Amino acid sequence: MLAIRIHEIGGADKLCADEIPLPVPKPGEVRIRVEAAGLNFIDTYNRSGLYPVPLPFTLGQEAAGIITALGEGVSGLKPGDRVATAGGSGCYAQEAVAPASRVVRTPEGISSRQAAAVLAQGVTAHFLACDTFPLKPGDTALVHAAAGGVGLLLVQIAKLRGARVIATAGTDEKAAIAREAGADEVIVYTRDDFAAATRRLTGGRGVDVVYDGVGKQTFAGSLDSLRPRGLLATYGNASGAVPPFAPLLLAQKGSLFITRPTAVHYTQTQAELQARASDLFGWMERGELNVRVCAEFPLAQAAEAHRAIEGRRTTGKVLLVP
Repeated sequence: MLAIRIHEIGGADKLCADEIPLPVPKPGEVRIRVEAAGLNFIDTYNRSGLYPVPLPFTLGQEAAGIITALGEGVSGLKPGDRVATAGGSGCYAQEAVAPASRVVRTPEGISSRQAAAVLAQGVTAHFLACDTFPLKPGDTALVHAAAGGVGLLLVQIAKLRGARVIATAGTDEKAAIAREAGADEVIVYTRDDFAAATRRLTGGRGVDVVYDGVGKQTFAGSLDSLRPRGLLATYGNASGAVPPFAPLLLAQKGSLFITRPTAVHYTQTQAELQARASDLFGWMERGELNVRVCAEFPLAQAAEAHRAIEGRRTTGKVLLVP
């Protein structure tokens, strides 16, 4: 089968289209014929070496498709079932494996493309808005990169929970997309000081929570946007890793809280993963959550897909289609 692998770390040019044997599911795993694979920033971190992986390595953790084989001990699933996973292995391929415990069934009304487009980023947006800082009516959140894959979903889920949303985006075009998703206010951070604008929009108080997937570029301004005892959830490194800082800084800026959440700790059980996926799929089926797929690339063009997300040329989800 065709698979996209790296043999050495580096830029997008390190992605290679290789012919490799079909993966054999281990005990507790399923094999999935991939109908769509989702791109996530963690894939670029694996490729660049920020998150080291053993080489050669087939990229991709998120896919949706049809089960083709079961490993020993798997129950409750069978070949032919439509499923999705954000905890798979080697999903940039025509077939991939995943632990059965990290697989969810895809409802009849949700296509494989939709499922691959929502699961990883949707679960992230879900736990950020529902658990990391459980938004409620009266809360105000600052959402960075609000026209990106997580950002667009996070804006919508925050609104579903009754919060006021201040969003940031890099261009007027992206700002319009964030507003369409429901953001109450949008700041074009390449033109305006987002921390000063946030203070102005909150009457000097600051926001209750900042959801920041950008990292290094926005870290200082995110702290300056918070009210006393506010929370910064830094969940990604799109502009580079957050620099080291002294905990005293948090005291000086208002006894702030900071957390670095990851999906693995918010989907520790099959039941927790299924509950989050069920919410996402239910919102989609009822028309309450719109999943924007901005681009689809053939599997062999994975390098160009990486360049698109790293160059911030995307608004929403990017898919690879074998």
